[in-house]
Amino acid sequence: MQETTLLQFIEALSSKAPVPGGGGASALAGAIGTALASMVGNLTSGKKKYAEYQPDIERILQEAGQLTNRLLELIEEDAAAFEPLSKVYGLPKGTPEELARKEEIMEGALYEASLVPLRIMETAVEAIRLQEELAAKGSALAISDVGVGAKLLEAALQGASLNVYINTKLMKNRERAEALNQRAEALIQEGVQKSRQIFETVRGRLL
Repeated sequence: MQETTLLQFIEALSSKAPVPGGGGASALAGAIGTALASMVGNLTSGKKKYAEYQPDIERILQEAGQLTNRLLELIEEDAAAFEPLSKVYGLPKGTPEELARKEEIMEGALYEASLVPLRIMETAVEAIRLQEELAAKGSALAISDVGVGAKLLEAALQGASLNVYINTKLMKNRERAEALNQRAEALIQEGVQKSRQIFETVRGRLL
């Protein structure tokens, strides 16, 4: 999917095909938001005005590149995780044995399908932390892009969370489901708070 053009991705997203869906779209939003961190880092790197932050900027650039690549990979992983789940619905359930087998497979597929959006959330929060640094250390000429990146990453975070919840809601093992939900909630709490603080900081510097 990474080898498709943006237009092809949008066309696939617009179709009735099961993938890409909300998870892949969230990962793409996160990748774009993280790429903006790289852009701000590159515009800051080597500038005399920000020389004191140069080691931090170099680290941010390295981490942002890795996170962008990871989010692009997660587009693929999200599609791959959904495929087994979609196949479960077609399994026979005419006998008690078949029904029990279907429920067992479904439980495993729901769990696996929850893990990828959770990874998208974790990666988005890591990238939001970089944007938080850039809000303080990045070039003032690109400060608006820090705010845009933070909001795109917030969208990725919130969007991916819904893909966690839609799967955990159907899980029979409520203890496992609640553990996933709690992890998602913790990530939302941190990421959304930071993103909104970044946005207000940027907005305050522009108005």
